[in-house]
Amino acid sequence: MTNAFDLEKFLVDVFAPVQGEKAGVVIDLPTAEVPDNPAWRERRMMAAEWREGLERLGRKIGFETLPLVTFPCNGRSGADFPEACSIDGNVVPTATVLDGTSLLLVLTEFSMTAALCDVCKRRPGADVFRAASMPGVQKWMEETSLAADYNEVAKRCRLLKEAFLKADHAEVVFSTGHRCLFDLRHRLCEADDGYLHRDKNDDIPVINLPSGETFQVPYEGEIAGDPSRTSGELPVQEDGEHIVFRVAANKIVEVLGDGRAAARYREFFATDAARANVAEMAFGCNDEARVTGNVLEDEKAGFHWAYGRSDHLGGKVGIAQFSSLAHLVHQDIVYAKESPIAVTRADLVETSGKRIPIIENGAYVLW
Repeated sequence: MTNAFDLEKFLVDVFAPVQGEKAGVVIDLPTAEVPDNPAWRERRMMAAEWREGLERLGRKIGFETLPLVTFPCNGRSGADFPEACSIDGNVVPTATVLDGTSLLLVLTEFSMTAALCDVCKRRPGADVFRAASMPGVQKWMEETSLAADYNEVAKRCRLLKEAFLKADHAEVVFSTGHRCLFDLRHRLCEADDGYLHRDKNDDIPVINLPSGETFQVPYEGEIAGDPSRTSGELPVQEDGEHIVFRVAANKIVEVLGDGRAAARYREFFATDAARANVAEMAFGCNDEARVTGNVLEDEKAGFHWAYGRSDHLGGKVGIAQFSSLAHLVHQDIVYAKESPIAVTRADLVETSGKRIPIIENGAYVLW
């Protein structure tokens, strides 16, 4: 059952801000090239509400909250922040915000997660800077995934992480009968568990909100003489059309299907080889998350994988591997209970051959 959402309790539970911090809430704004939409307008109102809630909490605890920080959107996810932003109507260098705060909540139309990870790499140490990325967040999520029991979410993330740490590879069977093996060697998994206190022991203290997934970038084959073993077939349904991505050596090497969506994907991957990289494999475990077409919440509802950029998650494919910034992408494909295609079975497999069942008959069995 969904808990009633209490913003102040949520901010304390997730961030535990302390006296002397400097916090901020960041939004992107529509432009002539990227016009406004109703969901975006609602998100900006939500951001203002959350900033006010953060400011009220700051008055109780003794930390500062900046006026709302804005910047014109760049029209694509995964890009860097612009050089300038606005605070209370004044244009300032974006570095003033990124390097001068200890806590940022970023409620944007387009994902800034990778850029926030880059900031963390520049500012190492969880007690120096931490950020929550919330691309596409909607007010109604306060009644679903944001209102989950985050203690339970964190517990499930930890159980998944313990299983991942022992795994050599994952084997996934889809409801269509297709199968894929994900090579988990030479990488470490991460848990997006909704915990972002100053003592969080992560190299990159950035989480998505809503939270609730454990993820890992599959091995991408960068070691000479050691190719990636990620291979198989990944089914996708789009616009009522059934498509299959054939994967070899961690790359989408063929798109099977006769319709317009399949043709569009063939052109999409042919335009830039970096797009075809298998960039993530993950299990969403927030039991209040719903599949609605909003990937921020969809991915917390069940199994998913992604193609494209991976360096912000611990992989090797970043901006430099794309032939153009305009081609930059990190796109999740979700298989949860409300999705048109589900996962029938998913096992994490240790080097010894021991299997750790994660999903059986479409349901989690790890907890």
